[in-house]
Amino acid sequence: MNYAYLRQMPESHTMSEQQRTILSYALTQGLEIDKEVVEYSNKNHLIEERDKFEEFMHSLEEGSAVIIDTLSVLSNRTEELIKIINCMLSREIVLHIATAKTKMNRETTVVEIFPLLNDLREAQKAKSNLIGRPKGSRSSSKFDKYQPQVISFLKEGMNVSAISRELAVSRSSLKDYIESRGLRELIEGSWMEIVPHSDLTGADNTLLVCPFEQDKLHKKERIQ
Repeated sequence: MNYAYLRQMPESHTMSEQQRTILSYALTQGLEIDKEVVEYSNKNHLIEERDKFEEFMHSLEEGSAVIIDTLSVLSNRTEELIKIINCMLSREIVLHIATAKTKMNRETTVVEIFPLLNDLREAQKAKSNLIGRPKGSRSSSKFDKYQPQVISFLKEGMNVSAISRELAVSRSSLKDYIESRGLRELIEGSWMEIVPHSDLTGADNTLLVCPFEQDKLHKKERIQ
């Protein structure tokens, strides 16, 4: 089973950007993605606090493959990454890092892994030394807590005005948020099936899973 794993966090690539990178990588590598998994977080939780991520890790079977945009999607803490990578490789789970065009498996050596971890460390160090917010980065937004609901409403075909009324927020600010996070691009042709928005109110760490098989079934039904 091949999983595309995306994680929405402040100051990170949007889910649509991660999605495009993963799809491009999968295409060049001849990989067929079976499921997409999205972890929504509006805070940079420690791995011990990411219950849904832990559930996903435990659900992976031997021989599965996980494709991510960058290592920071799993965690931006080096010590946590080492634990996650060790857990995956020891269970014969293959890890693909799309932006680095790298595949990790049980045969991967520490010498091969270290440069990727070091790059992450240097990137975090450079970010902490910068004054102000780096150009192109995205800070957290007051709308982050509504993101699962907004995605669900967009999937239902609601326009920005209707969504803003439903959430009792500014239409113009919400429109800017949707555009800055690339939510429309994510929805168009998206694989994701969002759970009912009523279950996501105040969501802080939600895992959304949508089997590709279901999408393929819908396409077959439309053709018939």
